[in-house]
Parts: sequence; structure tokens; C-alpha cells
Amino acid sequence: MDAPQDADPQHKTLRMTVLATPDMANFSGHVHGGAILKLLDQVAFACASRYSNHYAVTVSVDQVFFREPVHVGELLTFLSSVNYTGHTSMEIGIRVSAENIIEKSERHVMTSYITMVAVDEDGRPARVPALKYHSEADRRRHDAAAMRRELRKEVERRSLKIRQNPIVGV
Repeated sequence: MDAPQDADPQHKTLRMTVLATPDMANFSGHVHGGAILKLLDQVAFACASRYSNHYAVTVSVDQVFFREPVHVGELLTFLSSVNYTGHTSMEIGIRVSAENIIEKSERHVMTSYITMVAVDEDGRPARVPALKYHSEADRRRHDAAAMRRELRKEVERRSLKIRQNPIVGV
């Protein structure tokens, strides 16, 4: 694996704004959740790749909270942050807000946590820089991400155990 490079602390966050257009709408006239999920993955990729100085691939989408519907014509702002780093992985937290540009109002519509792994030119996992904490909010995000990581590992461990012993009714 490559040796990690120093990460620029200002590159641990990324902001992206997109206009919700009619081609993103579902049958109810709201923006389709799948369209937003695609954007979440793109934002997580950009944030993780920028932070790690490597191409990054999605390992898991741990949680997606759809809080409110998004309407066509609203501006969607994705605020992403590297919350946690392992040796090669990073948890990217993303908060999405929708802005009604006519009424000048903004709503928190979605939160998501996506785990990305940095990969080298050969597609092998690449080391990422350790995350440095500059505020209490950074520490809080890290601690919550560490808990989600442990939960994800436990779920995976139990899932593998069930697959190895697929007795119905047990």
C-alpha cells in the first residue's frame, strides 16, 4: 500500500449545489429518492477522493434518512465531511438541504453516511491520511462514526454466521 500523504484539513469537507430539475421527478412530482442517492454517491466520491488524493469506491451506504420531500425547482446543497478514517477507508457524512429560491427558505431534507475506500492505480486499497480534529464537532462526528463502524462490523459478522449455518427456524 502507498504511504499516506498529509491531507489538507480544508479538503476534509466539500460543498456541492444542484438544481432539482423535472427529469429528476417521480410520479408524485417530487424529486425521486434514487436521483438523490446517485448524487449522494457522487458527493461522497468527490469528498473522499479529494481528501485521500486517490480514486475512491463505495463500500457501504450505512444510513440514509429521508426527512422531507424535495420539490422540483429547489436548490439541493450537499455538505459533506470526512468523519472518520481507518487505514484505507473513510466515512463521509452528508447533510442535504433544499432551498426554495423564490421564498428564500431552506430545509434539512436528508442525512447520509457512506463508507468509501481509497484505491491505487491497480485498484488495491491505498492508505489514507489520518484525520485530525480541529473542533469539538469534529470529535463528536468521529465518535459517532466509530460507533457506526462497530455496528456495521457486528451486523456483517452476524450475517456471515447466518450464511454459514442456514438452518431454517433456528
